[in-house]
Amino acid sequence: MPKQKTNKGLRKRIKITATGKVKHRRAGRSHLMSGKNAKRRRRLRGSAILTGASARRFKIMSCE
Repeated sequence: MPKQKTNKGLRKRIKITATGKVKHRRAGRSHLMSGKNAKRRRRLRGSAILTGASARRFKIMSCE
């Protein structure tokens, strides 16, 4: 059985924490920030933790 290949694009965008959680950068932060209200900009700050099925799938894809 061949090994699962690492998805290099995904690997650059997520980080697996020491406890095994999937950490990622929020979408919608790259440009056009002046059009978004302050509440939305604050919410988009910092990184977020993924949960559920997507987190499990991303962990497998990143080969961690």
